[in-house]
Amino acid sequence: MKAGAFLYPWDIVGDPDAAARIADLGVRQVTLASAYHSTRALTPRHPAHRVVTAEHAAVLYPPDPDRWAGRALAPYRQSWTPGDDPYGEAAGALAAAGLEVHSWVVLAHSSRLGAEHPDTSVVNAYGDRYPWAPCIARPAVRAYLVDLAAEAAARPGTHGTELESCGWYGFAHLHAHDKVAGVGLGEAAQYLMSLCFCPECREGYGEEGADPGDLSAAVRRALEPVWSGAGSPESGRDGIEKLLGPERADATLRWRGRVARTFQEEAVASVRAAAPPGFQVLLHADPVPYRTGANVGVGADHILTVADGVVLPCTGPDSAREAVLGPFAGRGGVRAANFGIVTGMGGSPRTLERDAAHAASLGADELRLYHAGLASGPDLEAVAEALSRLG
Repeated sequence: MKAGAFLYPWDIVGDPDAAARIADLGVRQVTLASAYHSTRALTPRHPAHRVVTAEHAAVLYPPDPDRWAGRALAPYRQSWTPGDDPYGEAAGALAAAGLEVHSWVVLAHSSRLGAEHPDTSVVNAYGDRYPWAPCIARPAVRAYLVDLAAEAAARPGTHGTELESCGWYGFAHLHAHDKVAGVGLGEAAQYLMSLCFCPECREGYGEEGADPGDLSAAVRRALEPVWSGAGSPESGRDGIEKLLGPERADATLRWRGRVARTFQEEAVASVRAAAPPGFQVLLHADPVPYRTGANVGVGADHILTVADGVVLPCTGPDSAREAVLGPFAGRGGVRAANFGIVTGMGGSPRTLERDAAHAASLGADELRLYHAGLASGPDLEAVAEALSRLG
């Protein structure tokens, strides 16, 4: 199986041994961040630093000034990695080490965008804005993200891209000093807390036959037992219908599904128009269409008519892999199984050989390893051993 590892440019820039060290793992591809959200990252092997703080969502290359001139929404530049084009420098070093470079593009996830342009954000049924979650139904947001996808994906020397957060983002978000675990939200309640009530979404619900005022009130009523301590264990589409009622639930699912599908179509088409022939486009995805986050909910039938394939979260028990790979069985396209390899972040590099074989039996034809820059030395040694046996 072809294996690829995720990296940040700051894992490579300033470390002359980094690219060869990654190649020695036995991977053939690196998925290198070109547009990424804020993060704080350890760099355990870098000769010049141990912690990199990416203070806000940014592009890691020089954006085209002509593309963004006069536009209110434009990508932010980074300042935490030396050089004008850390992505390009890192990509060049990785290619020289014999590795195929694909870009890693995070789209609908930017706290700085929401802080500086509040009207771009998802607004929940209580009127609270989620600054980390741009609403993909808003025309200005869509136009910005579609252009960002093209520019950040088709970097020089890049053979493909993986689009993360190419769809709805919602309530769930690993925020600085998160304080949101005091009340248990089941999957259906998470969906209700992720519903957007910005002007475009309110109009969209109306188009689908749901009065937006009635719908927002229904969301608040459905969640009241959660806030009073009764909890909300409901999950799946049946759980959403139980909380909202079938007609209201269907209206929200139709609207959000239509918005997500057309956004994904536009983003991928924009990348293809900017990229050379043969450029591979994959989406980080979840086969449950209403789910939100980095791995966006998709319909398996639809997304494989749009993109070349999907990258699916496969860390965890066999049942987790069966749930995400099963809906794509026999449908063609690339199905990359994404495994965490950082033990301290819940990954399991020492079971990688067995877990990858299980994913292959379910139809996975490639591996992704998250994250070669963050992993410890022993974790990387376990990965190299597993890949040497997998062939």
